[in-house]
Amino acid sequence: MSASSGRGNADRELVAVARGGTSGIDVSDWAGRQLRPDQVELLASLPHPVTLDVDGFGPVLFCHGTPRDDDEVVLVDSSLARWAEVLSTVPPDVRTVVCGHTHMPFQRLVDRRLVVNPGSAGMPYGRPGPHWALLRDGVVTLRATAADLEALADAVVAASAYPARAEWADAYARTVHSDAEALTVFAPRDGREATRR
Repeated sequence: MSASSGRGNADRELVAVARGGTSGIDVSDWAGRQLRPDQVELLASLPHPVTLDVDGFGPVLFCHGTPRDDDEVVLVDSSLARWAEVLSTVPPDVRTVVCGHTHMPFQRLVDRRLVVNPGSAGMPYGRPGPHWALLRDGVVTLRATAADLEALADAVVAASAYPARAEWADAYARTVHSDAEALTVFAPRDGREATRR
């Protein structure tokens, strides 16, 4: 999620750290301590979820994890019962939901409602490069932008003051993690066992 469209779990965690808490994630704890007061207030004021009118779609609900929780996990293969549960608060006139959090792009129907996960511009699963979605004229197109991962990682290392920036760049900029592995890792957070058959 971008700052213009709503809050994600990382935004919330950074605010908590900046206000004296901890996230339990080294890079988030470090980043939260770097924020200026105006940046903290901006992040703290971001809403979740956000509903916007999109030509060809009508009202579209944008959220990070699910409409009810920015840290909740749903997956492309989540059960219909699970989807019904997490979408239970969405108004009936909202027929399209754009979610994120798992960094895995997909679109699917859930009981006549279109659900889209555009993937992630950073730390993508499955294929290299930034992932995003275009919603135009009632059609969703999942897109990926080609990127030089080595140059991207080198730029992160050169521009950041984070002490473990080289390790972070290796893990999240140079490496493309498997979507199949990610589905297995996220499965328990979706209410399933980690082992898939």
